[in-house]
Amino acid sequence: MGRIVRIAARNLLRYRRRTALTTLLITIGVVAMLLFLSASGSFKAMMVGQITDSMLGHLQVHRKGYVSSIESLPLTMNMKPQMISKVEASLKSINEIEAWSPRIKLGAMFSNFAQTTSIRLNGIDPEKEMATCPELMKRIIQGEMNKLPEPGKILIPELIAKGLKVSPGDSIVLVATNKDGSVNGINFIVQGVLEGISGPGGRDGYMHINDARQLLRIDDNEVSEIVVRLKKPGTLKRVMSKIKTSLGEITSQKGKPVFEIHSWEKLSPFSNIAKMIDLMTLFIKIMLVSIVLISVMNVMIMAVYERIREIGTIAAMGTLPSNILKLFVIEGFLLGLLGAIMGTLISIISILVLQQAEITFAFGRQTGLVLYPLISLSDIAFASIVVVVVSVLASLQPAWKASRMNPIDALRHV
Repeated sequence: MGRIVRIAARNLLRYRRRTALTTLLITIGVVAMLLFLSASGSFKAMMVGQITDSMLGHLQVHRKGYVSSIESLPLTMNMKPQMISKVEASLKSINEIEAWSPRIKLGAMFSNFAQTTSIRLNGIDPEKEMATCPELMKRIIQGEMNKLPEPGKILIPELIAKGLKVSPGDSIVLVATNKDGSVNGINFIVQGVLEGISGPGGRDGYMHINDARQLLRIDDNEVSEIVVRLKKPGTLKRVMSKIKTSLGEITSQKGKPVFEIHSWEKLSPFSNIAKMIDLMTLFIKIMLVSIVLISVMNVMIMAVYERIREIGTIAAMGTLPSNILKLFVIEGFLLGLLGAIMGTLISIISILVLQQAEITFAFGRQTGLVLYPLISLSDIAFASIVVVVVSVLASLQPAWKASRMNPIDALRHV
């Protein structure tokens, strides 16, 4: 086998221009794929991080049917204290979970005593919310920075602050209707203004969870949802499966599930952008396979055509068809291997250069975000293996043809 490898390498060196061009095409394909994977992966991770770490968490637990009617923020579908205890017991048993935060979601009328508008509010426990959504405080653009709402104070969205010309320190009144239909109003102080974002969270404000209960006249410690943060986002599917298994055993008197668990992807329209990035990544991978397949197959077909008499000679000398087959397959293998190595090296160098360049971009209302491309060993291994395997497959048909040639006919070829 070692001798066949040496002969295959020597054959590639005999046709240096063709070998160089083929290797260059494979290298370009590998570089394009790895650079796209690193840049798109960095953007996707940053986008997902902004959404999960400042708003949604990685997943949320609700009472069954809450999400389907979430636009009306139904208070009648809040989780009772006994239900909350069961959820928290389940979350405590899963090591992959880092933190969780209970919330009360409600709709209210917001008034600056001159104008009135509607507002969506999240009643939160500041300490637990900080552990679950650590980027929330970075969205505060006015008022007390890096501080979640204290009792008697609220954070309001930029949209409402501008529309009603309300600033931090101003006194406002919130009026809300509880689940029994009674109306209650309480004065609050604006503690800060949140940066506006796209999507359903653009009109969301935040208040202390005890204030939310007081506004809604809730005596029990019930909540609308429990937001969960994972230690590693990559464990999302596994953790959801564990929670569903644990909480799925809890049913109502009618035998129906009591809880429902949703990942951030099901709760945010931004998940469509993530899916588009994944789709573009798939197209890039298909392009890489096509480039390698066409390049290697073309060069191997030409190699067989130009070396027909040579193939006939070594066949007449007693070389087995299997060895001729191996010879051409190994040539394809070496082409793929060389292109994968060169492409990987150039990609790593390019990624390091991009990291040092610190390219900035905007995402929604956020500007100055730094693109920091990274490439994982799994991506490098995938690209390299695909290139080598496709190179071998592309060389099989020409190699098979060469191994089946009749020595006499090959020697007569002009």
